Amino acid sequence: MHVVLSIGGSSIIPEGKPDIAFLKAMALTIKKSKNSFGILCGGGTVARTYAAAARELGAGEYEADSIAITSTRQNAQLVMAALAGAGVDVYRRVLTDFEDAKGPARDNKVVVMGGTIPGITTDTDSVLLAEAIGAQRLVNISNVDAVYDSDPRKNPSAKKFQKMAYDELIGLAASSDKRMAGTNFIFDMLACRLIARSRIETHFVSFRKMADVENAIEGKKHNGTVVSS
Repeated sequence: MHVVLSIGGSSIIPEGKPDIAFLKAMALTIKKSKNSFGILCGGGTVARTYAAAARELGAGEYEADSIAITSTRQNAQLVMAALAGAGVDVYRRVLTDFEDAKGPARDNKVVVMGGTIPGITTDTDSVLLAEAIGAQRLVNISNVDAVYDSDPRKNPSAKKFQKMAYDELIGLAASSDKRMAGTNFIFDMLACRLIARSRIETHFVSFRKMADVENAIEGKKHNGTVVSS
C-alpha cells in the first residue's frame, strides 16, 4: 500500500544543521518496509526564518510563501540523498506537482516532494499527495510526539490525545491556523478537512522516537496520536 510521510523541516534540520542520524534511520526504515511511499518535506525553522526576514524587508505574503517553499525543496533533496545513499528505489527528482507524482509513484518505491504553491502549507500538500497517489495512511513526523490541546513545550499540563475523530482535529486546528508562511501549528485547517473528506488515517509522531515512526508507518500501535473515523 501507499503511505505518505509528512516530514517537518524541524525534524530534518532540528538545531541549525541536518540531523544525519535521523535521515539515515528514516531511510533504513523506508527500505525495510514493504509499503511504497510519498514523502512531503516541510521547511521548519529555516523556512520560518526566511519568511520572517522577507516580511521585514517589505515582501508580501506571496513572496514570503515562495521563499519558504524553496526551503522545503532543499530539505526534500536531503531526504532524497539519504534514500539514494541507503539503496532505496527513489525517483531522483523533487516533484512540484501532484499530477506529475502519479506515474513515478507507480513505478518507484518512493517519490519526494517539497512545497508546491504559495498559500498552501506543506500539511495540505501532504494530504493532496495522499489523495493523488491513493494513499490511505498519512504519518506526520515532527518535533512534537502527538497532538495536544495546547503546546506541550509551553504548557506542561497540556492534554495529549491518543485517538481523535476528524472533527476533533478540525476544531483544534481552527484555534491556531493563521494561514501565514512559517507559522507553526500541528496541522492546518484545510489539511484537516481534506483528511476528513477522504477518510485518510493520520498518525502524529515525533522524529525522536523512531519506534513510533516505524509502528505508525505499518499501522501498528504507538505512543503518538491516531486520527480516524
